[in-house]
Amino acid sequence: MQEPEPRTPERPVPERFNSPEYQRVIAPGKAAAPCLIAPGAMALMRHAAEAAWPREACGLLIGRMGADGWQVSDARETANLNTERATDRFILDPVAYQQTDAELRGSGREIIGIWHSHPDCPARPSPTDLASAWEGFAYVIVSVYQARTADVACWALDDAGKQFQAVDIREGRA
Repeated sequence: MQEPEPRTPERPVPERFNSPEYQRVIAPGKAAAPCLIAPGAMALMRHAAEAAWPREACGLLIGRMGADGWQVSDARETANLNTERATDRFILDPVAYQQTDAELRGSGREIIGIWHSHPDCPARPSPTDLASAWEGFAYVIVSVYQARTADVACWALDDAGKQFQAVDIREGRA
């Protein structure tokens, strides 16, 4: 079981993140493969997440996946179609996904993951994130408190596809 998220006056943690339901989402240990994120992709995610605060921002991770992990060369913001609970849920625009997928065909790059923000919450996946996760994808979460990036974390489904494992992030040319 994960340690409870530390609370600070600047970054209060909603109680739900320390609940057993949220704790069960995360597997012990780390994924074997790291995630290398190009500086421009990281900058786009941070900027979009901060600009969207207090709503969730979301988008696509583009690059290659191989034996040496995820190599994110580009990140794109897509519309969050969730208008009812945009402060704590996102619905990625399927048209943007399809357009990006079609654009990338034959380029040697593909959609390899999803990123989204957690306004005023930790960069840890929720049960809602787990319910919509796809095997083989990287999931980057940008934690934003008071419109400023506090943390960026990457997650991937474990081999059983039942929990998220932490993925080491490195920033560099992908």
